[in-house]
Amino acid sequence: MPSTHRIASFAGGTPVNAYLVEGEREVVVVDGTLTVSGGQSVRQCVMDTGKPLSAVVLTHAHPDHYGGIVEVVAGSDVPIISAPGVDEVIRRDDALKEEILRPMFGDEWPRERAFPTELVQDGAELTFGDIELRLRDLGAGESHHDTMWLLGDGKTVFTGDQAYNHMHCYLADGHWKEWLRNAESLAAELQDDAVLHLGHGGPAGLDLLAWQRGYIERFVEAVRMADWSDEDRAKADVETSMSDYLASEDLRFLMELSIEPVAIKLGVLTGSGIR
Repeated sequence: MPSTHRIASFAGGTPVNAYLVEGEREVVVVDGTLTVSGGQSVRQCVMDTGKPLSAVVLTHAHPDHYGGIVEVVAGSDVPIISAPGVDEVIRRDDALKEEILRPMFGDEWPRERAFPTELVQDGAELTFGDIELRLRDLGAGESHHDTMWLLGDGKTVFTGDQAYNHMHCYLADGHWKEWLRNAESLAAELQDDAVLHLGHGGPAGLDLLAWQRGYIERFVEAVRMADWSDEDRAKADVETSMSDYLASEDLRFLMELSIEPVAIKLGVLTGSGIR
């Protein structure tokens, strides 16, 4: 049975995971972290196994999961595999991500990014020696296009950002209704003893999906109920509400970045002030 290794990167104060699936004779990487050094760490972990890298698979379209892949593959012809929707969003939004992330991370944000080279559809089953992976395409959710990968018998699940392990979350893409539906569907669909291997934080059981639903609902309601006649006060009130729900600073900036986009999506705020 293949083994799974979590590779946690903390570059730029942004905890994010990639995964190494090690089979008898080859390895597969799931996601690539955000940064140059994060991707280099993943490549080193591959090299340490002494086994060839057969593929990189992507869970979703956010840059903290695809940015470092250019370093993981290091100019080789290793296939980078995703669903078509993930590829489409990555290519569409990459220039915008460059504008946002270059000032934040400098040279740690790769100057060139590697995009998917092989596209597969929902339900695709891929085999790399004794490593078997199946794609579950979820569509919009935490990002504009989410998927997850199930290993072998379906008990090891690479969920991307379907749930964060008690860290603050990113809702700025505006698909929280779909994200809630996905969480509910996965709670019913996955095996009771499935282990979720997450984009942020350590592995967890299905009970984390209930926590994630609570976080999303709390955030959206806090934005909805804030007094947007004073934008600064409204944002502060949302931040306080979420600190009461989760007394952690991990990825807090993602929550803060989400307040204004969600307020606009809810119609309580326009681009130039309250509705």
